[in-house]
Amino acid sequence: MEARTLAAILFLIVGSHAFAEVAPPTEISARDKPWDGGAQVDVHFSLSADDRNGLIYILERSGEFGGLYEEVARETSSDRDRRHQTMKLTAEKCVRGRPYWFRVKAVSLSGDTSPYAVTTEATVADREIFDGSRFWLLVITLLVCGSVVTYILIARTGKPLKIRKIAGLEAIEEAVGRATEMGRSCLFVPGIQDMNDLQTIAGLSILSNVAEQAAAYDCDLETPTARSLVMTAARETVEAAYLSAGRPEAYNEDKVYYVTDEQFAYVSYLTGKMVREEPAACFYLGAFYAESLILAETGNAVGAIQVAGTAQPAQLPFFVAACDYTLIGEEFFAASAYLSEDPDQLGSLKGQDVGKIIVGALILVGVILVSLGEVSPSPFVDDAAHYLTERILHAGG
Repeated sequence: MEARTLAAILFLIVGSHAFAEVAPPTEISARDKPWDGGAQVDVHFSLSADDRNGLIYILERSGEFGGLYEEVARETSSDRDRRHQTMKLTAEKCVRGRPYWFRVKAVSLSGDTSPYAVTTEATVADREIFDGSRFWLLVITLLVCGSVVTYILIARTGKPLKIRKIAGLEAIEEAVGRATEMGRSCLFVPGIQDMNDLQTIAGLSILSNVAEQAAAYDCDLETPTARSLVMTAARETVEAAYLSAGRPEAYNEDKVYYVTDEQFAYVSYLTGKMVREEPAACFYLGAFYAESLILAETGNAVGAIQVAGTAQPAQLPFFVAACDYTLIGEEFFAASAYLSEDPDQLGSLKGQDVGKIIVGALILVGVILVSLGEVSPSPFVDDAAHYLTERILHAGG
């Protein structure tokens, strides 16, 4: 008798937990997502009456009423959802023009599940003329593009545009001048990537200025390359620079030559040449990898003035530690505009700064709103942060 009583008690305890139900979501409705490409449907519903600390809501979709459903979205309710007692889940990758039925259930952290809330009418996804989720992207794009065009027009009128001094580019004349005084050569290394790499192109734009300075000072400039196409482009660049300096007869194409495609064979050649000839100035401007420290340390050992520039973040510390001047990130890509002082390039450079200001301001506002929401919760701050992340920054993708 006692055993049967104990079994009944255990059944009541375990069974009551196993069959516990969560209150279902209510007032479910589905509608085509406004201003989209026709592949999304928004499903709105009221939260479960048992949702006090956050429940998981699972959205399922079917191509026919009462048919086979598949899960298309799941999300845990937030404080904002619980404050408004409503929630929205979006079904992605819908076929435009095809009818869909939806159902939603709530699941607790312990695994208890609610009955389904089911839509009774079909919803069809349709494409709109304009994707409204990208509205703020359009606004920001127009602001940036408008700024670029405005600054280009200002630069074309002859009005000087203030550009921050870049020490590494200002030092080019100093380095070439020192090499001339010492009667030694300059070595220019345009990286180890081919012409399809933007860093190589940026490096060659700086090579033009270095070659022009070398021609003006009658300094010997060598440019060994790791790619044949880079060699061809570098020869044309140097030849044009010597012509621009008024000394075409001083140009020697043999000073711009191809070594090898092999990374460390190329570096071995360069370091050997640096140790033997001890150039007075070394320029490393392009894409570099493990060889960056080898080159920089060798140049430092022979006492050369070294100017480096790359967009490879992992290699910048080595250049900063061993070189006299380092172009970091965007300084490297801005070199062409900085050195040429071309109005169109300078205007573009200034216009891009507006984009950076906008991005920086949005990040700052977002950090402030989220921080305020954590320190002093407020419905206004919460809604503002949600609008910034979901609508303006489009965090949902």
